[in-house]
Amino acid sequence: MNRDPHLPATATAMLGPLDRLRWMWLKLLGPWALPLVRKRELRVIAAGCGVVAFSLMATLVSPFWLLALGPVLLGVPHLVADVRYLVLRPGLHRRRGGWLLVGGLLLLAGLGFHSVGCGLAAVAVTALISHGTWNRRSAALGFTGLLVAGAWAAGDAAALIFAHLHNFIAVLLWWCWRPRCVPGQLTVPLLFLAVSAMLLGGWLAPWEHGFAWQPAGLGPDYHVSYLAPGLAEPWGTRLVLLFAFAQSVHYGVWLRLIPEDDRPQATPRTFRASARALAADLGTPLMVVALLIALGIALWAVADLAAARENYLRMALFHGYLELIAATWLFVERPDLGRSGHESP
Repeated sequence: MNRDPHLPATATAMLGPLDRLRWMWLKLLGPWALPLVRKRELRVIAAGCGVVAFSLMATLVSPFWLLALGPVLLGVPHLVADVRYLVLRPGLHRRRGGWLLVGGLLLLAGLGFHSVGCGLAAVAVTALISHGTWNRRSAALGFTGLLVAGAWAAGDAAALIFAHLHNFIAVLLWWCWRPRCVPGQLTVPLLFLAVSAMLLGGWLAPWEHGFAWQPAGLGPDYHVSYLAPGLAEPWGTRLVLLFAFAQSVHYGVWLRLIPEDDRPQATPRTFRASARALAADLGTPLMVVALLIALGIALWAVADLAAARENYLRMALFHGYLELIAATWLFVERPDLGRSGHESP
């Protein structure tokens, strides 16, 4: 896809200092930098460990600011990445027929009309219309049927359960994005699961002053009532901490790890080249719309952080089901995403 590969010179020039800063950082690393530049797999492991480490540190230092600012600052870029890598890059927007039905069901889910039912119906349609063997389609349909049964049993809690699980779906989706045949590739998912277990088990607790440092109206009582209603303590607070950590990793997966794995060449791009590639994939109109929405939410947050965050989350309701649809499509079709640039171990 190459709709509009050009950006105004002023736009790319603004990214020049970031490229120079990265070059200086690589120069400081000296001989350690060369393997990171040449080997995609090593670079992804390092980036993934960095994402997990930063997310854990932010969760332990100030979890409620992380929950408040993460969606406001990274939410729209992460939605753009969802659409870019799950729809535009694979070319699914060019398909007709059943994919229009998938899009319609996803739109209804995003508008809040029986979100879980419409979202899972879109997943089932995806399993039926994807180009794969009937064995894989049947397996995907069977798994979707289990999800439907679970949602029916959970009742009103189904949407909340899915909100927690979709952070883990993002990590699984990233893991399936391209072949993993280098020793150490399990480091990132195992580290993510280990930290998640320690937070849920209470072996990791936030800094006392950081726990008390919270935005107005977005403290522990609000988040426990929103993310763990009716759950006895200390499990309610632990589940909130787990969500803060996993959501931050979720953003890192979409903004750092999947772009690295999806890129055809094994070596990294400059920031200016990345901006041009983004413009080529999205087209300038969509980029402008996304930028305006992101700026609007940021400015709204300055005036009313709680309202800006809540309305972003309402706008983003569709994206968890989009990720589940993409996971189904990947399983059924097994497309060659990112394989052209895969280097040998």
